[in-house]
Amino acid sequence: MTKTNSGRFFEDYKVGDVIRHAVPRTVAEGERALYHALYPARHALYSSDAFAADCGLDGSPLDDLIAFHVVFGKTVPDVSLNAVANLGYAEGRWLVPVYPGDTLRSESQVIGVKENSNGKTGVVYVRTRGFNQHDEVVLEYVRWVMVRKGNLDAPAPEAVLPDLKKVLSVEDLVVPEGLTFDDYDFGLAGEAHRWCDYEIGEVIDHVDGVTIEEAEHMIATRLWQNTAKVHFDLTFRPEGRLIYGGHVISMARALSFNGLANAQMIVGLNGGAHANPCFAGTTVKAWSEVLDKAETDVPGVGAIRLRLVATSDGSVGQLKGEDGKYLPGVLLDLDYWALMPI
Repeated sequence: MTKTNSGRFFEDYKVGDVIRHAVPRTVAEGERALYHALYPARHALYSSDAFAADCGLDGSPLDDLIAFHVVFGKTVPDVSLNAVANLGYAEGRWLVPVYPGDTLRSESQVIGVKENSNGKTGVVYVRTRGFNQHDEVVLEYVRWVMVRKGNLDAPAPEAVLPDLKKVLSVEDLVVPEGLTFDDYDFGLAGEAHRWCDYEIGEVIDHVDGVTIEEAEHMIATRLWQNTAKVHFDLTFRPEGRLIYGGHVISMARALSFNGLANAQMIVGLNGGAHANPCFAGTTVKAWSEVLDKAETDVPGVGAIRLRLVATSDGSVGQLKGEDGKYLPGVLLDLDYWALMPI
């Protein structure tokens, strides 16, 4: 008998299972300060109460990715403690802004399983929801993870693959209550580029780069209470601790400010792939491609669909080779919707 938790293995997941994750967490201005210390995050709506109030909100929310990381971190001990890799995302929606003082908890439902042909690992699909203290769903998303088997002789479960949307429609997106860009100050926001200034197919080089340090990654992963062994334990991955994929997402999003300063709020996540592993010492750069644009049902608020690509080699506009596989310099391929003044 043991009182410790060694985490779930692939054979422990069954479609339909609902997992309530420990431990609820109250987030405050400290999370914002640490987030802005770890990443060069400068979007005005998340930096200034006065700017957010001019946009119709009750002060400045915490960055959308703070909510994502906190909700995600809760799931790790139950979903990805024994993961080989986090493989992808789909159907992500930010539904209610998270403010300092909110308490977040997470819950996941297993919606798919498929054992790999090697018989040593399998892929688990979960739909995760993050709730605040009012039991409002603030965030939901699907992710799939490759997980080790604990018992190699365990029989393979019947494969169940969820039918997921490849792209969220603008009708799926939720504009926060009260949000308005009628009094939007482009000077304070940092750039003059409006929704109407971007063209589908346009590629934006975000120019800047940041070298990821081991110490900063460790602080970030602990901040989000992410306990995945691949991020902490060198005996688990002797070739180097794998940088948490969310750390790369936040770094790339922060770098995208240069060229997309007015893409203020992330409201949808269509898909994402951590294309290649990232280790300490890697210099991350980023570029974006405009994939689509749509007007929301709120006057003056446009939705812009963006592909955000993080690279380790500074290449721009290059994603996959002739074989259809990601190029070795691509770290992240993220497809998301953001809100921007029309």
